[in-house]
Amino acid sequence: MKRSRSLKLALMGASALTLSACEEAPQDVAIFKDVLQCENEVGFDRDACIANFEQAKQEHVRVAPKYTSAEDCEADFGAAQCETAPQKTQSGGSVFMPLMMGYMMGSMLSNGSRAATQPLYRSKDDPKNFRTGDNQKVGSKTGVTKVPAQVAKAPSTKTSTVRRNGFGSSARSTSRSRSYGG
Repeated sequence: MKRSRSLKLALMGASALTLSACEEAPQDVAIFKDVLQCENEVGFDRDACIANFEQAKQEHVRVAPKYTSAEDCEADFGAAQCETAPQKTQSGGSVFMPLMMGYMMGSMLSNGSRAATQPLYRSKDDPKNFRTGDNQKVGSKTGVTKVPAQVAKAPSTKTSTVRRNGFGSSARSTSRSRSYGG
Protein backbone atom coordinates (compact mmCIF):
# COMPACT_ATOMS: atom_id res chain seq x y z
CA MET A 1 0.00 0.00 0.00
CA LYS A 2 2.78 2.40 0.79
CA ARG A 3 4.40 1.78 -2.58
CA SER A 4 1.23 2.58 -4.51
CA ARG A 5 0.60 5.64 -2.38
CA SER A 6 4.11 7.01 -3.03
CA LEU A 7 3.72 6.18 -6.74
CA LYS A 8 0.45 8.12 -6.86
CA LEU A 9 2.08 11.08 -5.13
CA ALA A 10 5.02 10.94 -7.52
CA LEU A 11 2.67 10.87 -10.51
CA MET A 12 0.61 13.74 -9.10
CA GLY A 13 3.81 15.74 -8.58
CA ALA A 14 4.95 15.02 -12.13
CA SER A 15 1.54 16.05 -13.49
CA ALA A 16 1.66 19.32 -11.56
CA LEU A 17 5.19 19.97 -12.81
CA THR A 18 4.13 19.29 -16.41
CA LEU A 19 1.12 21.60 -16.08
CA SER A 20 3.29 24.30 -14.55
CA ALA A 21 5.84 23.96 -17.37
CA CYS A 22 3.08 24.33 -19.98
CA GLU A 23 1.88 27.54 -18.39
CA GLU A 24 5.40 29.00 -18.49
CA ALA A 25 6.09 28.05 -22.12
CA PRO A 26 7.13 30.92 -24.39
CA GLN A 27 4.23 32.56 -26.19
CA ASP A 28 4.02 33.38 -29.89
CA VAL A 29 3.33 37.07 -30.43
CA ALA A 30 3.49 39.55 -33.28
CA ILE A 31 5.30 42.86 -32.79
CA PHE A 32 4.76 45.83 -35.06
CA LYS A 33 5.70 49.51 -35.11
CA ASP A 34 2.38 50.48 -36.71
CA VAL A 35 -0.70 49.20 -38.56
CA LEU A 36 0.93 49.47 -41.98
CA GLN A 37 3.78 47.18 -40.96
CA CYS A 38 1.22 44.70 -39.61
CA GLU A 39 -0.81 44.80 -42.84
CA ASN A 40 2.32 44.07 -44.88
CA GLU A 41 3.14 40.96 -42.84
CA VAL A 42 1.98 37.74 -44.52
CA GLY A 43 -1.04 36.22 -42.78
CA PHE A 44 -2.36 39.35 -41.06
CA ASP A 45 -5.48 41.08 -42.33
CA ARG A 46 -6.13 44.81 -42.14
CA ASP A 47 -9.09 44.59 -39.74
CA ALA A 48 -7.17 42.51 -37.20
CA CYS A 49 -4.18 44.86 -37.43
CA ILE A 50 -6.36 47.91 -36.83
CA ALA A 51 -8.37 46.29 -34.00
CA ASN A 52 -5.21 45.22 -32.15
CA PHE A 53 -3.57 48.62 -32.66
CA GLU A 54 -6.65 50.38 -31.25
CA GLN A 55 -6.70 48.03 -28.26
CA ALA A 56 -2.99 48.74 -27.64
CA LYS A 57 -3.68 52.50 -27.80
CA GLN A 58 -6.39 52.14 -25.13
CA GLU A 59 -4.04 50.08 -22.96
CA HIS A 60 -1.31 52.69 -23.51
CA VAL A 61 -3.19 55.23 -21.39
CA ARG A 62 -3.71 52.65 -18.64
CA VAL A 63 -0.28 50.98 -18.45
CA ALA A 64 2.33 53.49 -19.65
CA PRO A 65 4.84 54.67 -17.02
CA LYS A 66 3.65 58.05 -15.66
CA TYR A 67 5.81 61.02 -14.65
CA THR A 68 5.13 64.30 -12.85
CA SER A 69 7.24 66.29 -15.35
CA ALA A 70 8.13 66.06 -19.03
CA GLU A 71 11.83 66.32 -18.10
CA ASP A 72 11.63 63.22 -15.90
CA CYS A 73 9.90 61.27 -18.66
CA GLU A 74 12.46 62.43 -21.23
CA ALA A 75 15.30 61.40 -18.90
CA ASP A 76 14.09 57.80 -19.30
CA PHE A 77 12.82 57.88 -22.89
CA GLY A 78 14.69 60.67 -24.70
CA ALA A 79 13.98 64.16 -25.98
CA ALA A 80 10.58 64.60 -27.65
CA GLN A 81 9.63 60.98 -26.77
CA CYS A 82 6.93 61.84 -24.21
CA GLU A 83 3.38 63.16 -24.27
CA THR A 84 0.88 64.59 -21.82
CA ALA A 85 -1.34 61.88 -20.35
CA PRO A 86 -5.12 62.44 -20.34
CA GLN A 87 -5.31 62.21 -16.52
CA LYS A 88 -4.10 64.85 -14.06
CA THR A 89 -2.29 64.58 -10.74
CA GLN A 90 -4.31 64.90 -7.53
CA SER A 91 -3.29 68.56 -7.36
CA GLY A 92 -4.50 69.13 -10.94
CA GLY A 93 -1.06 69.14 -12.60
CA SER A 94 -0.16 67.37 -15.81
CA VAL A 95 1.09 63.81 -16.00
CA PHE A 96 3.52 62.69 -18.69
CA MET A 97 4.08 59.31 -20.32
CA PRO A 98 6.29 57.95 -23.11
CA LEU A 99 5.08 57.75 -26.68
CA MET A 100 3.87 54.35 -27.83
CA MET A 101 6.58 53.02 -30.18
CA GLY A 102 4.83 49.84 -31.28
CA TYR A 103 2.43 47.15 -30.19
CA MET A 104 2.36 43.46 -29.42
CA MET A 105 -0.52 41.17 -30.26
CA GLY A 106 -1.00 37.48 -29.71
CA SER A 107 -4.64 36.57 -29.37
CA MET A 108 -5.23 36.35 -33.13
CA LEU A 109 -2.32 34.02 -33.87
CA SER A 110 -3.40 30.61 -35.16
CA ASN A 111 -1.62 28.64 -32.42
CA GLY A 112 -4.01 29.85 -29.72
CA SER A 113 -1.54 32.18 -28.03
CA ARG A 114 -2.85 33.75 -24.81
CA ALA A 115 -0.61 36.80 -25.10
CA ALA A 116 -2.18 40.15 -24.34
CA THR A 117 -2.34 42.92 -26.91
CA GLN A 118 -0.37 45.77 -25.42
CA PRO A 119 1.61 48.92 -26.23
CA LEU A 120 5.38 48.82 -26.50
CA TYR A 121 8.01 51.44 -25.64
CA ARG A 122 11.70 52.08 -26.26
CA SER A 123 13.78 53.48 -23.40
CA LYS A 124 16.64 55.94 -23.79
CA ASP A 125 19.02 53.41 -22.19
CA ASP A 126 17.98 50.57 -24.53
CA PRO A 127 16.62 52.18 -27.73
CA LYS A 128 16.89 49.05 -29.91
CA ASN A 129 14.54 46.89 -27.84
CA PHE A 130 10.81 47.12 -27.35
CA ARG A 131 9.59 47.00 -23.72
CA THR A 132 6.17 46.57 -22.14
CA GLY A 133 4.57 49.05 -19.72
CA ASP A 134 6.02 46.90 -16.91
CA ASN A 135 9.51 47.36 -18.37
CA GLN A 136 9.74 43.75 -19.60
CA LYS A 137 12.11 43.41 -22.55
CA VAL A 138 10.26 42.04 -25.58
CA GLY A 139 13.02 42.17 -28.20
CA SER A 140 14.15 44.22 -31.17
CA LYS A 141 12.62 42.30 -34.07
CA THR A 142 9.23 42.99 -35.58
CA GLY A 143 6.96 40.29 -36.95
CA VAL A 144 6.09 36.97 -35.33
CA THR A 145 8.40 35.96 -32.47
CA LYS A 146 8.38 34.15 -29.12
CA VAL A 147 8.46 35.89 -25.76
CA PRO A 148 8.55 34.53 -22.19
CA ALA A 149 5.11 33.89 -20.71
CA GLN A 150 5.48 36.64 -18.08
CA VAL A 151 6.15 39.20 -20.85
CA ALA A 152 3.05 38.12 -22.75
CA LYS A 153 0.74 38.88 -19.80
CA ALA A 154 -1.07 42.21 -19.67
CA PRO A 155 0.95 44.80 -17.72
CA SER A 156 -0.38 46.12 -14.44
CA THR A 157 -2.18 49.44 -14.19
CA LYS A 158 0.07 52.33 -13.23
CA THR A 159 -1.40 53.92 -10.11
CA SER A 160 1.43 56.27 -9.26
CA THR A 161 3.68 58.79 -10.94
CA VAL A 162 7.46 58.94 -10.84
CA ARG A 163 9.34 61.97 -9.53
CA ARG A 164 13.04 62.72 -9.65
CA ASN A 165 15.21 64.94 -7.44
CA GLY A 166 17.46 66.36 -10.13
CA PHE A 167 20.30 65.05 -12.26
CA GLY A 168 21.64 61.67 -11.23
CA SER A 169 18.89 60.92 -8.69
CA SER A 170 17.12 57.62 -8.93
CA ALA A 171 13.48 57.49 -9.90
CA ARG A 172 11.08 57.19 -7.01
CA SER A 173 7.37 56.88 -6.66
CA THR A 174 5.02 57.63 -3.83
CA SER A 175 3.97 53.98 -3.63
CA ARG A 176 7.13 52.08 -4.65
CA SER A 177 10.59 52.64 -6.07
CA ARG A 178 11.40 51.69 -9.65
CA SER A 179 13.36 52.87 -12.62
CA TYR A 180 12.62 52.37 -16.27
CA GLY A 181 15.23 51.42 -18.82
CA GLY A 182 17.66 48.76 -19.88
